[in-house]
Amino acid sequence: MLDLISNALTPFQIGMLSFPVLLVLIGFRIPLAAAMFIVGLVGTYLVAGNMRMMDSQLKTFAYGTLTNYSLSIIPLFLLMSEFATRGGMSSALFKAAEAWLGHRRGGLAMAAIGASAGFGAVCGSSLATASSMGRVALPELDRAGYSGALSTGALAAGGTLGILIPPSVVLVVYAILAEENIEKLFTAALIPGILAMLGYMATVAIYTRMVPGSGNSLPRMPYGDRFRALIAVWPVVVIFTLVIGGIYTGAFSPTAAAAVGVAGTAIVAISKRALNWPAVKEALLSTARTSGMIFFIILAAGVFNSFLSSAQVPQTLAAVFLDASLSPWAILIGMLVLYVVLGTVMDSLAMIFLTVPIFVPIITQLDFGIPPAEVGIWFGILVLMSAEIGLITPPVGMNLFVINAMAKNISIRETYRGSLPFVASDIVRIAILVAFPSITMVLVRWFY
Repeated sequence: MLDLISNALTPFQIGMLSFPVLLVLIGFRIPLAAAMFIVGLVGTYLVAGNMRMMDSQLKTFAYGTLTNYSLSIIPLFLLMSEFATRGGMSSALFKAAEAWLGHRRGGLAMAAIGASAGFGAVCGSSLATASSMGRVALPELDRAGYSGALSTGALAAGGTLGILIPPSVVLVVYAILAEENIEKLFTAALIPGILAMLGYMATVAIYTRMVPGSGNSLPRMPYGDRFRALIAVWPVVVIFTLVIGGIYTGAFSPTAAAAVGVAGTAIVAISKRALNWPAVKEALLSTARTSGMIFFIILAAGVFNSFLSSAQVPQTLAAVFLDASLSPWAILIGMLVLYVVLGTVMDSLAMIFLTVPIFVPIITQLDFGIPPAEVGIWFGILVLMSAEIGLITPPVGMNLFVINAMAKNISIRETYRGSLPFVASDIVRIAILVAFPSITMVLVRWFY
């Protein structure tokens, strides 16, 4: 059967056929890593016509891929997230943001978004940010009389700031796949991440004015209480400054900075007596499980992408797009729209693993009026933001399910409805960053 397919189709046709086959396997609930591994190996056999290339891949890929030093940053950032969650940093951030914003209309929802951005600065995971902030903020929003749609929608959207504000595990994966500089990607992500936070806050302000009674204001707190609440978040400020400041100034490599972040969050958690041996063991096991999953996906993606390369899929598609009469901007917008559509049924890591090896060779050969060396970094930020829309887009928005599972008295339909204004905010922000690449690249040009 395989020999018949190999003889009947060209390598490029086999490569293109692999995508629907892969989606079918995922639709049958086969894990993404296993699906890519199977399709990659079978596809390699069909293209090569024998087992020798498959044997070579199996012998060299595991060692060559998983001994990449850059990958060590992933478990470190994941462990940093575990310690930060257990150290109660989310609660301190929310209380500080509430003290300064709670008296405004919709201020408590804005506080949850601001706290999510702060927590994202020491976390690097959207789901961890959403779940941690949900536990802290949902009871407060409910007691203040916020509507279920606004409270769950704001927390789900705020969770995406976990990887939009550097450090970001997803950006690390993109950097490895696209062979881009991690430091420059983290630097480029900072301004778009801040714009995301401000955009979400503006969305809350507009929503509460269009839907009266959805977000009440709290009594204004005295400035003394405000500053005391602000002082309580000093550990987050110190850790963020050490980690991200160290990366930006060149004092640390990203891996060393991640190790510093782990040590800092561990010290904070220990000082608050939230990190005993059972908690450390649980954090290490959780980090190991998640890291193992990501590493297996990276390995499987390497096998799958090697097959696509041998089938000349990226090269052929790049030539087709370059020879077409479409403008570079139309190609870029088409790719970003595809990310938004795929995000309704796939998670961000899966999309990045499947598409980046195909899209980056195409996009980096197009002229967008900026230096070619900057295109891959700019595109990475756009990909990250487009992919993250999927976390708050029905029907498979993981952040929506995480938050809704905590809100026992709020229907998933109401949570879906509450997420839509924030999706609109995401689309507006991406359009601005597409139209003005210099917004994304200004810090990179300054530091580098």
